[in-house]
Amino acid sequence: MGTRRTTTGWPRRAAVYGVAAAVLAGAAATGSAATERGEGGGDGLRRDVEAIAEAGVTGVQARVTGADGGSRVATAGVADLATGSPVAADGYFRIGSTNKTLVATVVLQLAAEGALSLEDPVEEWLPGVVQGNGHDGRRITVRHLLQHTSGVYDGDYPSRGGSAEGYYENRYRIHTPEEIVAAAMSHPPEFQPEDDRWSYSNTGYAVLGMVIERVTGRAWHEEVDARVLTPLDLRDTVWPGVSPSLPEPHAKGYTRFAPGEDLVDTTELIDADASGGYLSTTADLDRFARALFDGTLLGPAELAELTDTVPVGEDDTPWPGAGYGLGIFARPLPCGGTVWIPSGDQIGYRTRIGVTEDGRRSVVVSMSTQLQDSADSALGQEAAATALIDNALCGTGG
Repeated sequence: MGTRRTTTGWPRRAAVYGVAAAVLAGAAATGSAATERGEGGGDGLRRDVEAIAEAGVTGVQARVTGADGGSRVATAGVADLATGSPVAADGYFRIGSTNKTLVATVVLQLAAEGALSLEDPVEEWLPGVVQGNGHDGRRITVRHLLQHTSGVYDGDYPSRGGSAEGYYENRYRIHTPEEIVAAAMSHPPEFQPEDDRWSYSNTGYAVLGMVIERVTGRAWHEEVDARVLTPLDLRDTVWPGVSPSLPEPHAKGYTRFAPGEDLVDTTELIDADASGGYLSTTADLDRFARALFDGTLLGPAELAELTDTVPVGEDDTPWPGAGYGLGIFARPLPCGGTVWIPSGDQIGYRTRIGVTEDGRRSVVVSMSTQLQDSADSALGQEAAATALIDNALCGTGG
């Protein structure tokens, strides 16, 4: 899921199953308020985007691409609660920690070229940066950072959420990667890298952005542009820098911070480090996800590294049996095989992507709402998105 800033650990998986069952039951009773376009028959995709809207999400867009390369797009809900305007099928959104998969792709390409090694200690590239209070960059490798097994403290990562007041106070603040990492070094690590543990760390990816810049002499997002966006012609994937707004068209992002509170418009935000920040569309992310697995971006050795997973604890994700590779989640599909999930959250937006191991089938879901008011709300939203992905990739989504 790629949690960023505003969410906490997930409840135990038993709760996921209960909420998922309720969501799927509700989907069967949903009316038809969605729009769908593209080739392919059936109402499955329409039904599934409506189920996400029924779970409390203001706006949904989903793109499903089959093995023949044909795509279907469906939308549900509204782009703006005030005007009731419809969700654009090609609208921009914040991709959150999907950004991490872009960063991992760049690092793997650099490793293939011999510019760095996944086993390089961080200290080799950033002398003295990851040190203090038990952190030791001599023991933390590039691989550890990519896979969230470094133990780098993440509790001081800049928060733009938690409450409406916290959002309004912090949404335009700019934090440099150096500031972010220095703040983390003032605390003990979550664990030591040799402890064989996993803990999601946005701060670790801020460090990776600094490593990329030291290795190449260019900002990490310039390397993403040159190595991924330009070769794939992803013209609608945009690095916003210090601009807080999104290009048009876009659905406004909303967040419910506490039970009983109204949804808060959390569209505007400055977020500019390597753990997240890009803006994109379902079409661009679909092309990226497929290219990641079909050999376009990575050779066989690099793809093997990307997909070499470690277990993720049941309290760390709502997906039973989940693992984490290098910048990407994975979980079993109910129909067999594995779905790879380069997904992410950013305040007001949730992005879920599923792609099969051969890169031939894919689905991208953008939700312009984060429900943080209760575990049931968050899990209901997640279960509805998971059902859409499973139905699309298992051939039961119409």
